[in-house]
Amino acid sequence: MAKFELKLPKMGESVAEATVTNWLKSVGEKIEADEAVLEIATDKVDSEVPSEVSGTLTEILFQVNDVVKVGQTIAIIETEGGASAPSPVAEVKTESISTSAVEEVIKTVEVAQAAVAPADLKSSDKFYSPLVKNIATAEGISLAQLESIAGTGKDGRVTKEDVLNYVGSRKSEAGSSKSAGSQPTKQNSQLPSSSSQPVSVNGEDEIVEMDRMRKLISGYMVASVQTSAHVQSFIEVDVTNIVKWRDRVKNAFEQREGEKLTFTPIFMEAVAKALKDFPGLNISVDGDFIIKRKNINLGMAAALPNGNLIVPVIKNADQLNLVGMAKAVNDLGNRAKAGKLKPDDTQGGTYTVTNVGTFGSVFGTPIINQPQVGILALGAIRKVPAVIETPEGDFIGIRQKMFLSHSYDHRVVDGALGGSFVKRVADYLEAFDVNREY
Repeated sequence: MAKFELKLPKMGESVAEATVTNWLKSVGEKIEADEAVLEIATDKVDSEVPSEVSGTLTEILFQVNDVVKVGQTIAIIETEGGASAPSPVAEVKTESISTSAVEEVIKTVEVAQAAVAPADLKSSDKFYSPLVKNIATAEGISLAQLESIAGTGKDGRVTKEDVLNYVGSRKSEAGSSKSAGSQPTKQNSQLPSSSSQPVSVNGEDEIVEMDRMRKLISGYMVASVQTSAHVQSFIEVDVTNIVKWRDRVKNAFEQREGEKLTFTPIFMEAVAKALKDFPGLNISVDGDFIIKRKNINLGMAAALPNGNLIVPVIKNADQLNLVGMAKAVNDLGNRAKAGKLKPDDTQGGTYTVTNVGTFGSVFGTPIINQPQVGILALGAIRKVPAVIETPEGDFIGIRQKMFLSHSYDHRVVDGALGGSFVKRVADYLEAFDVNREY
């Protein structure tokens, strides 16, 4: 028999770790090659890790909710064949099991102290980002513990990954202590656990814990509002020509290209053109530095069936024609709904577009997707009475109109730039050629 180390595979550019969310196989179960062994989650997407070999699962080295680095061994699979050298990861695990009882008690005390001592970051001389502060407060990390974390960011700053790694290791230690025989206090036993069913408080209300993605979205939204100085510009756009053109060509487009033609790729095309005209919106902020992005990668906010939100990215959007844009929009949208996005599909966005009109909203004030500096909300298209100017005079007619809502970061984008950008998007849409060939 030989032992095969199942490692966490590389999942895309800039994705360095993932959280174990569910083991699909148990120790002792048979596994076929390419069969999924466990489910993992990154900051954005969920995916499965398949086995590269056939065999029997003999060891599980990480538990649910543990954070695993790319390349780390997560399980041992015994295959048919000659004997092999024992797994180095298994040796590390054996050493950790031999930890003395005194050390376990000390760890238990440290975990208990951290749970009741939230961080007071005001007295610290070190810089911590709003997201790191939020995580520290939510997890009850003391100032001393936060300052003890070795930062891997610029100038030794503590990053989100650093503090999450610390939280993950602390939870693992707390879980080990609990399994060794510790009992929950009466006060804690009255609270709903992460694996509990909804709890009725008075026969009507329920307490339901947020799922993992909702917790992440919550943290991102709060951090964005605390980081960026949000301001908005609004403009109404006449899209009558676009509506007429789409109604005329959508059936032929689908027959020829095999893709449905929605309004979204038309709007994304206009946004990509405007970003080329105004590169000051295609930037990101890192502390006191502005990063000018070379590529225009458009994030496309998409609602998931469970009500959560995800933002897949159309890479090099300015280089796509309308057919290419439609294929990219449909592909990402369909895979988002089916839960088939890859981690790299949500990375590298430089500007985001969200379609609030899908839900009937006329306009909205979207929150910026950090570290970007702008986001555009597309409102619902409505038939409205409007003044139509002609050489013979003005008259009232029925037009198809919509609102564009542009949120931007006033730290680095002034009103002139933010307003000019959204006006340029409107100009491209209103100048749409109704006789255009796709």
